[in-house]
Amino acid sequence: MLSPEPSDEARRVARSAARWWVCIESGAVSEQDLARLQRWREASDAHESAWRRVSALKGRFQILPPALAMASLDRPAPGRRDMLKGLLGVAVVAPAGWWLARELPLDAWRADEATGTGERRRLTLADGSVLHINTSTAVDIDAEKRQLRLRRGEIMLRLADATPFHIRTALTDVRLDQGEINVREGSGVCRLSVLAGQAEVRPTGFAALTLRAGQRIQLSDAGPGPITGFDPRQPGWREGVIVALNQPLGEFLRELDRYRPGILRWQPELDALRVTGSFRLDEPDQVLNLLAVSLQLRVQWRTRYWATLVPQEKSA
Repeated sequence: MLSPEPSDEARRVARSAARWWVCIESGAVSEQDLARLQRWREASDAHESAWRRVSALKGRFQILPPALAMASLDRPAPGRRDMLKGLLGVAVVAPAGWWLARELPLDAWRADEATGTGERRRLTLADGSVLHINTSTAVDIDAEKRQLRLRRGEIMLRLADATPFHIRTALTDVRLDQGEINVREGSGVCRLSVLAGQAEVRPTGFAALTLRAGQRIQLSDAGPGPITGFDPRQPGWREGVIVALNQPLGEFLRELDRYRPGILRWQPELDALRVTGSFRLDEPDQVLNLLAVSLQLRVQWRTRYWATLVPQEKSA
């Protein structure tokens, strides 16, 4: 169902899960710690759900501010654990801080379903409809009322029958009468693409419009943009593929960055280079290596999670 603001108990469980993650990743975990974690996970469904969400998102937790990272590396083992406890205090006690705000967004904790960076999920709803959930997505599901609320991220819904299904976002209310639709919400923009059937789109504060198979539209606070066409047969994220057809490299890298934990940078002069090809989303770092070979670039690694693309003749 559509979820209310998280309760104090939900916040407590989320913070406990974060504490356990810090303990496990500290490098000083004992067998007793692991046993206690297992008992905590088994204590309730809420504990297990929270732990799974931390596990799904934890790839991006590796990115620490340089000063904190240096401190944790330079201190001996006992001090390092103290350091991690200090970091935990910053992360958990100050929700507006960079760690919790960026890596544990509240909408991910309060949503019925949420995915971490690079994670994709396929669900079959009670009526047989199929819901695909893309990377970094939070969505509420009310199967009985036949409605979804997309908090952020991207979904693709294929209906099992011709009974209407509603999808709500911050910018619009969509009624899918039949067929299949892709909805992407983020950064004040909502993109709708109808792959099959038709959908009635009611942008907040603007007149309703109808999208049919092979049509897409982009919405913002300023209203709906023009309806354009696309090829619904083109493979995409649902199949674990990212496709580029003479696409500017900068645009392609911004899309790839959605599926890759960590930091991705590139020299501004590379933006205009063109990319064509089909690439697997499960191995984004391999995609970077393929781009480097085909476009005569070089990938510079500061850490496992921080990559920079530069021309071969330059250094970062």
